[in-house]
Amino acid sequence: MESSMEQMEEEKKRQYEKYVKEVTPTHNLWLQMLKAFIMGGIICTLGQAILNYGASLGLDKQTAGSWCSLILILLSVLLTGLNVYPGIVKWGGAGALVPITGFANSVAAPAIEFQKEGQVYGVGCKIFTIAGPVILYGVFTSWFLGALYWLGGVIGIL
Repeated sequence: MESSMEQMEEEKKRQYEKYVKEVTPTHNLWLQMLKAFIMGGIICTLGQAILNYGASLGLDKQTAGSWCSLILILLSVLLTGLNVYPGIVKWGGAGALVPITGFANSVAAPAIEFQKEGQVYGVGCKIFTIAGPVILYGVFTSWFLGALYWLGGVIGIL
């Protein structure tokens, strides 16, 4: 009796392991890296096209760069609002998440998702759930490095 119970338990374990193998997605690292490279390249090419167009209009390099950032952010937020950007991220992975467009997506997505909860408790509270730590540590790090730079100037190192 006891051995049949053990056999049943063993069979359940085998069936479960088989089920887990069937439903666990397999990832091809080289394919993912290729897709990320292509997606990042597309975003960078678009950015370069915007920079070149700005330069052809007579804008200086800094102004063209500012317009490029603004346009890429706008496109990312629009595509997030139209529910297109998540598909781009799913295909391109880090190639779509790492550039400025991914950061804009991470700010816009929670705001869109929680807008039904109202302007204050929905959008206001949730807009920085993903991007908030990045902004916080970015500001803190820039403040800290600025303080070190200032201190270096005061004591004559810089």
